[in-house]
Amino acid sequence: MEYVTTQGVDIPALGFGTYPMRGETCQTAVHQALETGYRHVDTAQMYNNERAVGQAIAAADVPRDDIFLVTKILRQNLAHDDVLESVEESHGRLATDIDLLLIHSPSRTIPVEESIAAMNDLQKRGIVRHIGVSNFSVGQLQDAIAASDTPILTNQVEYHPFKEQANLLEFCIENGVMLTAYSPLAEGRVIGNDRLKGIGARYGKTEAQVALRWLLQQEQVSAIPKASSPAHIQANFDVFDFELTDEEMTQIFDLQGGLLTRLQTALGL
Repeated sequence: MEYVTTQGVDIPALGFGTYPMRGETCQTAVHQALETGYRHVDTAQMYNNERAVGQAIAAADVPRDDIFLVTKILRQNLAHDDVLESVEESHGRLATDIDLLLIHSPSRTIPVEESIAAMNDLQKRGIVRHIGVSNFSVGQLQDAIAASDTPILTNQVEYHPFKEQANLLEFCIENGVMLTAYSPLAEGRVIGNDRLKGIGARYGKTEAQVALRWLLQQEQVSAIPKASSPAHIQANFDVFDFELTDEEMTQIFDLQGGLLTRLQTALGL
């Protein structure tokens, strides 16, 4: 396993996404992921699977301290007291403390300062270790950083070979914020891409494995692919035994177009 170190915290670079799985399907998949070697698990109030995730973690033959557990607050729960109440409920469903608590998406009506203040309170209570955000723009992330008494550890956003996030990633690198890539396989659209397939053929890897490797080789980036079958869970994990060249990284960045040159500069390529 590789790690992203941000704000002095080591976070497994490859996580396990759980949306939209629920119930026994979710519990079984998380159990399989932990057995495979994943140590970073992502859930959310919106997913209605926190209880299943918590049960899988409790049943796993893995020390709890080795698992980095993330959940997210629903947008409609972002008022101060709603944050406190809803996260207490998440804590109960998970039956364990929360390593990283995120605002799932910015509120259109509630100031981020109000939500962050409640999240800081939860940190002081000890049921939340770290906080962050999701689906925030650069400006919104700046506001969250300014509002918090503690570091904003990550901004979780859609990021994959077809989704350009150059400005945001550059800001994250400059400010010590991890960018967590959700939908890292573009909801399956990486499969069949000729460029990814050609690169993968050199290493005996699939298009999906190449896409994940591309993400993990970027500074301050983690990825949380979702899979339900044991074969796909294992395949997504088998990305630590090869490394893309700078030229191959550039070829994949070129699928995005846009601000390629600026991003390459930020990443030192």
